[in-house]
Amino acid sequence: MHLNNEWENRYQQRQTGWDRGEVSSNLLYWIESELLQPCRILIPGCGNGYEVLALAEKGFDVVAIDIAPTPVENIRKALDAKKLTADIIQADFFTWNSEKPFDAIYEQTSLCALNPEQWVSYEKSLYHWLKPEGKLFAQFMQTNVEGGPPFHCDISIMSELFITQRWQWSEQHETQVVHSENKYEKTFLLEKINSVL
Repeated sequence: MHLNNEWENRYQQRQTGWDRGEVSSNLLYWIESELLQPCRILIPGCGNGYEVLALAEKGFDVVAIDIAPTPVENIRKALDAKKLTADIIQADFFTWNSEKPFDAIYEQTSLCALNPEQWVSYEKSLYHWLKPEGKLFAQFMQTNVEGGPPFHCDISIMSELFITQRWQWSEQHETQVVHSENKYEKTFLLEKINSVL
């Protein structure tokens, strides 16, 4: 699996510039404002899973998935150390499927890590995984440069990807959580709309 090797190599070589080493302040905002309350939640591309631990501590039913084995093992060890439970899966989410839909999805680093040619397929997966009226807590990476990963998630392109016939948008929180090289995220809460599209 080529992608597996690519991302696993980054972890092995410690080339993980996206890893802040702590829970995103955006997630904490959503929890503290009660926009996100305990439910069945999916975290695709979970990495080292600081958010997995935080949500598990708050009583969420967490399912987290990553293609690389190293972060999956790291999360499992961290959960064991804290005596917490979550379902941690090593898989390619383009071929993986859940037996049960989710109330919410926390999207932080998956979309921007994917080649834009894969974005349409990814949006379809997110839509499929959510229950009707399920919520997508999305953080769209802003790099303002060509190429990637991470790829620039221009909001006008995001609005074409997450179309209003399928998603109800509401900007709940403007963030300035800065990553390396002045990259930052714009956060939106999207609700799944039942659609024939």
